[in-house]
Amino acid sequence: MASFFRLTKNKQFNYIPRYYNEQEEEMKKRKERIAREINSENSADKTERIPLMKGQIRNYYYQNTKGIKRKSNLRVLIVLIILLFMAYYLLMR
Repeated sequence: MASFFRLTKNKQFNYIPRYYNEQEEEMKKRKERIAREINSENSADKTERIPLMKGQIRNYYYQNTKGIKRKSNLRVLIVLIILLFMAYYLLMR
């Protein structure tokens, strides 16, 4: 009779939450980049600077697109509100 009522045990996972600080990660990357630039200025090898410049351009582009998207969304919202007011005015006339 006991075998009919045997319940399965809950599964346990070994999950360890991690803390992620984006600003700290960016600061570490900047420090490493500056250290590499200083080392590359001391040496004659300038090939390391090209990927760094590409990364800087990419970061600049992404930061600017965030602002552009916000402005675009704001414009769409304003146009939508104006259209709703116009429709309300025409329907209640």
